[in-house]
Amino acid sequence: MSNILTRIDQHIKTLGQYTSTPGNGTTRLTYSNEDLQARNYLKEVMRDYGLTVSEDGVGNIFGKLAGEVNGPSVLIGSHFDSVPHGGDYDGPAGVIAGLEVAKLFQENGIKPKYPLEVVALVEEEGSRFGGGLMGSRSITGKLTDQTFRELADSQGVSTVEAMKSIGLNPDLVKKRDRDTMKAYLELHIEQGPILENEKTSIGIVEGIVGLSQLEITIKGKAGHAGTTPMDGRADALVMAAHMIAKLPKIAESYGEGTVVTVGKLSVYPNGANVIPGSVTFTIDLRSTEEAKLKTLLEETQTFIRQLQSEKISISIAEQLYMSPTILDDEMKKQLEKGCEKYKISHQSIFSGAGHDAMVFAEQTKAAMIFIPSKDGLSHCPEEWSNHQDIEKAVYVLFEAAKHLTEVN
Repeated sequence: MSNILTRIDQHIKTLGQYTSTPGNGTTRLTYSNEDLQARNYLKEVMRDYGLTVSEDGVGNIFGKLAGEVNGPSVLIGSHFDSVPHGGDYDGPAGVIAGLEVAKLFQENGIKPKYPLEVVALVEEEGSRFGGGLMGSRSITGKLTDQTFRELADSQGVSTVEAMKSIGLNPDLVKKRDRDTMKAYLELHIEQGPILENEKTSIGIVEGIVGLSQLEITIKGKAGHAGTTPMDGRADALVMAAHMIAKLPKIAESYGEGTVVTVGKLSVYPNGANVIPGSVTFTIDLRSTEEAKLKTLLEETQTFIRQLQSEKISISIAEQLYMSPTILDDEMKKQLEKGCEKYKISHQSIFSGAGHDAMVFAEQTKAAMIFIPSKDGLSHCPEEWSNHQDIEKAVYVLFEAAKHLTEVN
């Protein structure tokens, strides 16, 4: 086993221990105690690899290898938060790959012309504060400091309170000048079956699906389940169920490449013998074509608003909108060259999931590679990717990073 493979095994094993649901998947929510444990480990590794460590005003972690010139950095990394009861690879595999690229620079005594920065991003999943892609949106200014401070989790804990609870400083600078970023590279697990089915080690991502996330709040009137006549009810959950049942048909009318998901639902007061007085749920809309995504978003909102009545009030909050993204052609060619140099099987692939790369792509050159996911599974405890594929990806990213940092 190579040194890289040994280290990858250790990183995956260690980060996997930082979960609030041991034995039932990885649950590492942003600004939790598990977040603190993971960030302390990542910072320790960064320092061990000769990187200068810093954090910004949302808790993104940066490990910087200085260049010969004080110019823009090539960023490489991913996120380290998780969904509830997720796996050990979604996000962390990309951070680990970035760390190991930096380690190769260190081991080979390579001094880049432009800086290399390993970045570990927060709240990509949106599992605690909603919306998702929070770390990258903050860096690029798409999420303002004011909006960030207004966010709170389902328990009413604000981002600022949560940050301070683990010793982070929300008053630090959040947005980076785009002139400080030369490029962004990211490894991610595929989260689907294509690469495994094709027996391909690397997927070079052509583009990333566009997505919108809505939060719907329905307010009716709570009441006793036994004494309130059916014709006198304002049942928020019945209305929510009616909406949710119609959404798949709306998405299906747009054809392949367009999907809708309701993944989170909260009922109040959530009693077995109480008519639900209010319901909040999320809608995740995705399409590879922006025109379809915008029309789907408009049709969905119109359908929902039309159901408002004297008994039922409805509000819609758009938490996130990201256009479909085509990644940088020149960087994709460099990734292909890296695969060819090391004789690694590769193919072009389109991402049906959103990633931080789509946010960075609006301000700098960006590219991604995927590695296979066993049985196409992700966002579950069974999520697994072969560590040898991560090692292969490290070498491909290493070649791209050398080119982008203009190593002599």
